[in-house]
Amino acid sequence: MGKLLFVDIGGTLLDYSNEVPRSAVDAIRKARAKGHRVYLSSGRSSAEVTSQLWDIGVDGLIGANGGYVESAQESVFHRRLSGEETRHIVEWLYNRGLEFYLESNNGLYASRGFREASKPVLSRLSEKTDVTVDSMYPDMFWGASLDRDDVNKISYIFNSQEDLDAAREAFPNLEHTTWGGQTGALFGTIGVSVNKKIGVDRLLKYLNADRANTIAFGDSDEDLSLFEASAYGVAMGEATESLKAAADLVTDAVGQDGLRNAFLKLELIDV
Repeated sequence: MGKLLFVDIGGTLLDYSNEVPRSAVDAIRKARAKGHRVYLSSGRSSAEVTSQLWDIGVDGLIGANGGYVESAQESVFHRRLSGEETRHIVEWLYNRGLEFYLESNNGLYASRGFREASKPVLSRLSEKTDVTVDSMYPDMFWGASLDRDDVNKISYIFNSQEDLDAAREAFPNLEHTTWGGQTGALFGTIGVSVNKKIGVDRLLKYLNADRANTIAFGDSDEDLSLFEASAYGVAMGEATESLKAAADLVTDAVGQDGLRNAFLKLELIDV
């Protein structure tokens, strides 16, 4: 019987230069040819999932850390911040001097100073030295209204642990996570109270699928709930220590064909 494979994007399918190893593309296509279904499972909103990723050939998306789910181009579940919540968060971030961008299924919307503030952060996020916000997010909107009611979550550049703690204190009823590259957390996020497990649960119910046939692949603490939701968890070689501790298998790093090697070890594909 075919498996349901939940594959995180950044650090799992994409390397830290925002590129997809050829071996990962081939592994996903071979797995689907053998009857397995593959769902991208990411903190990214659908506007951040590029045509390059869709063109690999996948069955759907668990996006916005579980706040949005689609299968075979059909929307299954969507939970957003209210317009009032978004306005309150935007005001709080500006008052604290933190730059940010809003993530919605319709696009990414940057704060006034995000382009400049992101330069040193993105240089740490990627292995490339010439990476810019325009190269990573070419379709980001600049100067657009931030008064929106379609926002899944907000990513912001934090300066210290104090910023993260203050955000949690200011918005205790919302979900708070961090994300970044090989160097550790670089961005904080504020969003609706969801996680990847909620997204998986909604998808399994929609598909009437058995959790026993699920396998998760990830690299960050955001994937802990994905592992909790799945029968088997695979951590990438450069995953956080907490995710490795929760994994059933630790594979190689994304740039060392880690996804393909895990698919081979689990006999999801043939050599």
